[in-house]
Amino acid sequence: MGNSVAVSLDHVAKIYPNTKGKKDVVAVADSTFTIEPGELVTLLGPSGCGKTTTLRMIAGFELPTSGAIRIGDADVTMLPPNRRNTATVFQSYGLFPHMNVGDNVAYGLKLRKVAPAEISRRVAEALAMVGLSDLADRNPGRLSGGQQQRVALARSLIVEPEVLLLDEPLSNLDALLREQMRVEIKRIQKKLGNTTVYVTHDRVEAMSLSDKVIVMRDGHIMQMGKPSDIYENPRSKFVAGFVGKVAFFPADVEGVDGMEAVCSIGGKKVKARISGEMSGNADIRAGTKAALMARPESLRLGEPGEGLVDGTVTTNIYLGSSVETWMSTPYGEMLAQIDDPANRTVWPEGSKVSISVKESLVRVLPEE
Repeated sequence: MGNSVAVSLDHVAKIYPNTKGKKDVVAVADSTFTIEPGELVTLLGPSGCGKTTTLRMIAGFELPTSGAIRIGDADVTMLPPNRRNTATVFQSYGLFPHMNVGDNVAYGLKLRKVAPAEISRRVAEALAMVGLSDLADRNPGRLSGGQQQRVALARSLIVEPEVLLLDEPLSNLDALLREQMRVEIKRIQKKLGNTTVYVTHDRVEAMSLSDKVIVMRDGHIMQMGKPSDIYENPRSKFVAGFVGKVAFFPADVEGVDGMEAVCSIGGKKVKARISGEMSGNADIRAGTKAALMARPESLRLGEPGEGLVDGTVTTNIYLGSSVETWMSTPYGEMLAQIDDPANRTVWPEGSKVSISVKESLVRVLPEE
């Protein structure tokens, strides 16, 4: 099943003209990116950031105001959805309640006038792939949310689209099912090699599924890259906060040497790498204000007075392999992750502690 093609957007914008004298609504502003053949790329961002509009323009359900969209070698900018080799899985699944599972999955092939014997073979193959072989005769109304999601996925995959588009497909499922379906989608996508665009506002989903993440805000692309790059080297405080738990220490930049900055935090020195593609960035230079970004795994707790700032432990959350320790500090609430808690000190709630950082894990960002 499935072919691999690139998808590229070239200066694509979607503007909804004003109504009743109000300002135009810029849903997507000047988006340019390329998804390589066989990649799974996630559009990540808060509600209203333009991620679903971008997906709908790739699918053909919305036409761009300007710019060009290419799938493989074809310019599809103005083509209707049925003239693009794409398939979309929606948040609502969109299954036909009067058809059984097998007929729902077969629907796209029947529209394409595929021979009945071939349809039967491909339906069996698609249902086996999503683990629903024994439910072909069941009505969608008698399926769980996770099973309905699998049927929707099978129905999209069976038409062998060049591009698979998934619009918040797991948001209706409970936490455990979402986790299982994430693994399932990744496994199936890697097996088939479809170029896949996935829309979500869930950072765990984005980070665990994707070859590449595109973080959006107010119609603009804020950053794109591998999940590890975006997590470890975000370009802005917004991206840092959107892709993972984070604390920020207000810092004064005392000196910059290439990609390293020496910062003063409350009179204490920290040497840390400048985040993102910031080399030579005018935003980070001696004499400027900056933010030191610290992920939970980069914080170290000790006796009061030893670290960069003192705080009070407010809550400990036991997660089995780790403990999350939340603290109130003069710089706001901070979270430290304590791995292997059986062999490490877990400070009781109410304890006074000091917080220091592991310099190799923290980053310097422009103060926004």
